[in-house]
Amino acid sequence: MAELIDELRWKKFPVLNDGFVCLVDVMGDDGSVVQAARVSYGAGTRQVSDDRTLIRYLMRHRHSTPFEMAEIKFLVRVPMDCWRQWIRHRTANVNEYSTRYSVAIEAMQATEPTEWRTQAESNRQGSGSPLPEDVGRQLSEDEVAFQRAARDLYEHRLSVGVAREQARKDLPLCTYTEAYWKIDLHNLLHFLALRMDSHAQAEIRDYATTIGEQIVRPLFPLVWEAFCDYRAEGMTLTRLDIGVIQRLQQRILQLPAGAKPGDDDFLAVQDEAWRPLTRSRERDECRQKLQRLGILPL
Repeated sequence: MAELIDELRWKKFPVLNDGFVCLVDVMGDDGSVVQAARVSYGAGTRQVSDDRTLIRYLMRHRHSTPFEMAEIKFLVRVPMDCWRQWIRHRTANVNEYSTRYSVAIEAMQATEPTEWRTQAESNRQGSGSPLPEDVGRQLSEDEVAFQRAARDLYEHRLSVGVAREQARKDLPLCTYTEAYWKIDLHNLLHFLALRMDSHAQAEIRDYATTIGEQIVRPLFPLVWEAFCDYRAEGMTLTRLDIGVIQRLQQRILQLPAGAKPGDDDFLAVQDEAWRPLTRSRERDECRQKLQRLGILPL
């Protein structure tokens, strides 16, 4: 384990065009989670439950305290707009690079012509499909020009003696910042579950995936396996979902032999609370779950 930590420590895993995440320090491993859990049950527990089984049980039944016994400290370089989402996870200790004391990092997030996205029609805060590359190419050129002008303005202010805390005020949100970010394993997994999700913004999803796959996975292999099985790649069925599935099963029995249920069947057995609604995100999410399970066609 010590060799692995030495190999990972200060190794910068690149994210976006000029960002990175790297491990600064770690306290604990899979064994720390097991040790914390067993103190509640006594020494005899070890005879009936190996480490993997116990970790999976804890994750499956949402016993979070043992996962809080391990901590990881990161150094991250991230665009300020992405950092705004990141810092909303208030369960970490943070020390960020200060542009009051130091000159702002001379790096800004660049967008490739193929990376510009439309606004999602069904989600006010999400993205839709990629924009045409020729449109994206012009947007990227405009971006470079704007970023260069913003940096030149900032540096001009500094050169004529404007205080750093005031000169920075017109720097764009694409400017990179750096921070030390220390968090316990339980809250880190919560961060990853939200930010690795397909509904998260693509940029912060890249950071979360890099942290999870490149750092957490090798340091906590048993925890990571359980996390993927029960959280990241698992599914939660609500009471309403279960009711729809039960009614749909009964409806399937009434279909001709070999016939598959369709969306009309789903709408016929939907929850009564959704029926009068023209649009219902909860109904859409239920439909997506049934599609993922293979009960309804995609």
